[in-house]
Amino acid sequence: MPLVLQCEFLGLVRSSLYYRPRDEDEENLQVMRLIDGLYTARPFLGSRRMSYYLRRQGQEVNRKRVQRLMRLMGLEAIYPKRNLSRAGKGAKRYPYLLRGLEVVRPDQVWAADITYIRLLHGYLYLVAVVDWWSRYVLSWETSNTLDADFCVAALRRALEGGKPEIFNTDQGVQFSCAEFLQVLEGQQIRVSMDGRGRALDNVFVERLWRSLKYEEVYLREYESVIEAVEGIGGWFQFYNHDRPHQGLGDRTPAEAYLSRMAKRRTLQVVSR
Repeated sequence: MPLVLQCEFLGLVRSSLYYRPRDEDEENLQVMRLIDGLYTARPFLGSRRMSYYLRRQGQEVNRKRVQRLMRLMGLEAIYPKRNLSRAGKGAKRYPYLLRGLEVVRPDQVWAADITYIRLLHGYLYLVAVVDWWSRYVLSWETSNTLDADFCVAALRRALEGGKPEIFNTDQGVQFSCAEFLQVLEGQQIRVSMDGRGRALDNVFVERLWRSLKYEEVYLREYESVIEAVEGIGGWFQFYNHDRPHQGLGDRTPAEAYLSRMAKRRTLQVVSR
């Protein structure tokens, strides 16, 4: 089967299929695995305190090395700090629109975020688009780089089934680049961006990453991209359709999202 068709069948961004282990030695990859676990448990850890905890685990690291690896992993401690509006060079800046907003229905607010996924001999990045009200994962993509392409692909896939009133992200270059924003603006979707380092601005996606890693990623040793994609895809299927949430009245995200959508469509038909 041609590689293009394989990518379409598996739902992969094509660049992911050409994955090769990154140019980090095994020692650095081991440190990155430890950083990932510490950060998932304590996302307020910056490079200074991260270095302290790593040394307590027997790793001979200095802060400069930890800073470099955290940048490579796309990690930043989440706490309020100065100079909060710095985004990608030349990028547009948008205000945070969710403060004080009561989110009461599906497709009112969507959010997107990126996380680091470890492999046995390398790593990937994962992006997901989530409906804020129901926690329903609308789409996701993986990539072996932090280029914007896989984020744009996830956004386009999510928009195939509908669109939100507001789309919230952090100020990272993947979400503040022209390619990503043009898709949103072309659909007349209002753009909201977190303050840098704010712990609660995208809280539901942060909880999603924590659940994914504790319930799936940390229990596996993915040897390839295909294995990682299959495992993550299976977990998202479980999360959407079989994992109840107390905040949703013990319904699954799919039940909450799809039932309200069906009700809205029925009301629209009746009102006509």
